[in-house]
Amino acid sequence: MTLVLASNSGSRRAMLDAAGVTYEAVPAAIDERALEAGLAGASAGDIALALAAAKALAVSADHPGALVLGSDSLVEVAGRRFDKPASRDDAAAHLRLFSGKPMHLHSAAALARGGLIVWQHGEVATLQVRELSDAFIAQYLAAEWPAVAGCVGVFRIEALGVQLFEHIDGSHFTVLGMPLLAVLAALRSHAQLPA
Repeated sequence: MTLVLASNSGSRRAMLDAAGVTYEAVPAAIDERALEAGLAGASAGDIALALAAAKALAVSADHPGALVLGSDSLVEVAGRRFDKPASRDDAAAHLRLFSGKPMHLHSAAALARGGLIVWQHGEVATLQVRELSDAFIAQYLAAEWPAVAGCVGVFRIEALGVQLFEHIDGSHFTVLGMPLLAVLAALRSHAQLPA
């Protein structure tokens, strides 16, 4: 059976590659912001699960015989959800807002087959952002922009983004954008990987 990753995310592909998972990447064509708007009042974790499921279902419609993996991540700081920054100025504003606060990163994954969700799972990691000076933010974005333009939370933990944080509670894989250990267990239970 073929596994299809409903994403073109470099970090999600790198995680699956490193874990030895064979798959085909097919980005899902969904309007994430419209779906989020329809979930007003839902928790960040529930929204991440809904987006992961929507991605899996969207790609599953065109790949009826495949097991389709959808995944999504959301950042929440001080009770507010943050999307990917729209511009470098937006990224700087996000970082100023994150400074000195705990960031809750919600990562979710879902598996679909034949247009039905057959499994889903969400996890949260808490990343304590250190106090960030304007000088640091400017230097950081000079080095990391536009690489972090597509990153919720304006960071790549595997790069200079690690300098944003004092400590992290939660799975490294969740921080990278997918609850990988749970995904691997689900793939084994669906006979996609050997047990």
